Amino acid sequence: MDPVAEIAGKVEAGSRLNAEEGVALFRSMDVLSLGNLANRVRERLNGNKTFYVVNRHINYSDVCINRCPLCAFSRDEKDPAGYVLPIEEITCQAAEAAAEGATEIHIVGGLHPDLPFSYYLDMLSAIRDAAPGLHLQAFTAVEIAHFAAITGKSVCYVLERLREAGLGSLPGGGAEVFSERVRGIISPRKISGEEWLKVMREAHRLGFKSNATMLYGHVESAEERVDHLLRLRELQDETGGFLAFIPLKFHPENTGLADVIPAGGVEDLRVYAASRLILDNFPHVKAFWIMVGMKLAQVMQWFGADDLDGTVVEEKITHAAGARTPQSLSASRLRALIREAGREPVERNTLYEPVLKEHSSEAGRP
Repeated sequence: MDPVAEIAGKVEAGSRLNAEEGVALFRSMDVLSLGNLANRVRERLNGNKTFYVVNRHINYSDVCINRCPLCAFSRDEKDPAGYVLPIEEITCQAAEAAAEGATEIHIVGGLHPDLPFSYYLDMLSAIRDAAPGLHLQAFTAVEIAHFAAITGKSVCYVLERLREAGLGSLPGGGAEVFSERVRGIISPRKISGEEWLKVMREAHRLGFKSNATMLYGHVESAEERVDHLLRLRELQDETGGFLAFIPLKFHPENTGLADVIPAGGVEDLRVYAASRLILDNFPHVKAFWIMVGMKLAQVMQWFGADDLDGTVVEEKITHAAGARTPQSLSASRLRALIREAGREPVERNTLYEPVLKEHSSEAGRP
């Protein structure tokens, strides 16, 4: 009997899956049954709704001391192609986004060796002053750990100072896969998986919400995926601070892992469905259309996902690794994609509170 059929009873009863069952899901060839089961969980939690956000991504610098093999975006400090955005330019972009209806600014960048902590504080303060209605979701756990290192202060100190400057929540990037073996290959200089979890634990303790991710489709095994998910589930049991889980599809082009064959569409669907079933305490699973494409992101709304992310406006990191998707979508296009998938579009803010708008005029860039 296929493991999906054996596990279905536990899922229907709301029982928690164990590691062995999780691995079985990732190895199941019955992807349609797996998707059907994940969809039942998705609809139990969120009905027919698919969420989206009007947002803008800002990548303040591509200079990074880690230079991970997995990354096509980062540059060395002396690379003439590297950049650091002036705070004035970042502020202008944020104010422009707010004027176009955005409710969120998503800010991440490389670990620059020379930028002082004051740069990041001044950045948030300037955005807050220029566009006080925007929610600032900024800085991965990796960046937070870097700020603690350059200041010689604790993660708690760093987070409290950032909150005073305007930080609202944390994105989920930098988690990759927690396995030490995997990290030794794809991101040997990045903080460990345990350190990533410690930063998130502290953030949640201080009242911040965050997302969580898993980068899949490179050198990880099914067992390592499940270990990653179970460690996220354990922290969510402890803190309740995660808003959404986002499986991130690895794009190998222009990276140090360029020989990796990317995951195909069936594997993408398997990852989303299995993740929805294992992460029983996560309220949302997000299909990031930038990474998986718009058509597959629609299908994923029936394979466990209930979120299509947002308008984005300018995405650089995945496109540096060969993504062929647009760099932005309008809010009207997102709503059309959701309706075409047979779901009900709901504009949300970062904290998944509905944003009530009459959509006679469009928010977000075309």
